[in-house]
Amino acid sequence: MGFPLLAHWAGESIEQIDPAALAGRGIRLLLADLDNTLVPYGVPEPDDRVRAWRAALEERGITLFILSNNRHPQRPERFCRALGAPFIGHAGKPKPPGFRRAMAQMGRTPGETAIVGDQIFTDILGGRLAGVTTLLVEPIRLAGNPGRYLRYAVEWPFRMLSKWRCRPL
Repeated sequence: MGFPLLAHWAGESIEQIDPAALAGRGIRLLLADLDNTLVPYGVPEPDDRVRAWRAALEERGITLFILSNNRHPQRPERFCRALGAPFIGHAGKPKPPGFRRAMAQMGRTPGETAIVGDQIFTDILGGRLAGVTTLLVEPIRLAGNPGRYLRYAVEWPFRMLSKWRCRPL
């Protein structure tokens, strides 16, 4: 499994994730965190950038599946309905059952699955515990919540190590 707080790949944003490279590695299911990974907190629907990225994934045979810890079910439901993507809200990351439910729902194995997220202690740790490929991106926006700054400061060494050792996609 490797060190569970280090991502397999790290980049600035989802736009740096190459769908062709993922497909070449056998990835057929891409789990994605919602808030601060795809869009800033509170943005109710996907923007054109997210829609285009999802279309590029689908062209390569990769299903985008939203795996959110949001405790308000209407948030991921509205976003995913507008995007046309399956989802699990209140997924309980970093615990593996949410990851396993998503894979079972889509008929995929851990070897065919990756997760992209902005948080080490939920997205990356959970992905590693579930045995999937982990992709770390920078948070879109930290403003508005002092706790995010603190969490980011604690995550910083693991982000740097992930970037330093990451393999190309």
